[in-house]
Amino acid sequence: MARRLTVTVERFPIAGAFTIARGSRTEAVVVVATIEDGGIRGRGECVPYARYGETVESVGALIEEQASAVAEGLSPHDLLERMKPGAARNALDCALWDLEAKRTGTPVWQSLGLSAPSPVTTAYTLSLGEPASMEAAARKAAHRPLLKVKLGGEGDPARIAAVRRGAPESRLIVDANEAWRPETITENLAACAAAGVGLIEQPLPAGEDALLESIDRTIPICADESLHDRAGLDALARRYDAINIKLDKAGGLTEAVLLAEEARTRGLTLMIGCMVGTSLAMAPAILLAGQAAYVDLDGPLLLARDREPGLLYEGSLVHPPLPDLWG
Repeated sequence: MARRLTVTVERFPIAGAFTIARGSRTEAVVVVATIEDGGIRGRGECVPYARYGETVESVGALIEEQASAVAEGLSPHDLLERMKPGAARNALDCALWDLEAKRTGTPVWQSLGLSAPSPVTTAYTLSLGEPASMEAAARKAAHRPLLKVKLGGEGDPARIAAVRRGAPESRLIVDANEAWRPETITENLAACAAAGVGLIEQPLPAGEDALLESIDRTIPICADESLHDRAGLDALARRYDAINIKLDKAGGLTEAVLLAEEARTRGLTLMIGCMVGTSLAMAPAILLAGQAAYVDLDGPLLLARDREPGLLYEGSLVHPPLPDLWG
């Protein structure tokens, strides 16, 4: 019997709201690709992102366009040629790897030649808000070893100082989501240095970040929106010290593995990140976490409820997926 592809849309409420420089939302809307073959089922989850021109409808349609190819035996490596990077390819890629693992009994990490995954510490994200509310949120999360702080541009030095007051012992990453501007970046960098921030993610808009080639800094700067897959690495030269690899941007685990390998040869530090999704979206990314200096796979921690079965989180320690979830 030929393999059969189905696409579903699922909604998971966020605990409170998730706010970044581009806006706020109260639910995670995910698209799941499921491939069935002789009673065996493989799944992959993606999160369409408007910043990259994606909608739930467009991503679902792109996945469904591959139904015939899936039935005929499409492989993850075929996908690199057939589809562009993005959420749709990610869901299909991860579903194909999951199906193969369940069919053969060989874990995905082993098939890809990766090291066996082990528990890792993930960052925990603090949403953008006024300094007082962010300080309160930081105080509530101060027991966590690594916090990722969403910033918004104007007023960010006060936000950074407030979070540090609330969580004096936690390591801090800040993520501006492209909200800083050339006239404020020096002041913001100084505020980060004063607070002992360890990494600054995407301070300037993608395509408007040439200033990073010449600006003095003591804190590494990480590319997020400026880098999707291997094709974008050349443009990062002299601008960034690290990259945030997200499977939804790269278009799946297959490309993410190749991207991580190429980035390391260029001396770039790795962060493994995520969109706000469920454990099914985090599970494939955990296979790369052992290569990363920073892991940001806290999507399920931000939800009011996760899918079941899900990943095991013990505080900020996230364990590798069991086969009944993925891989």
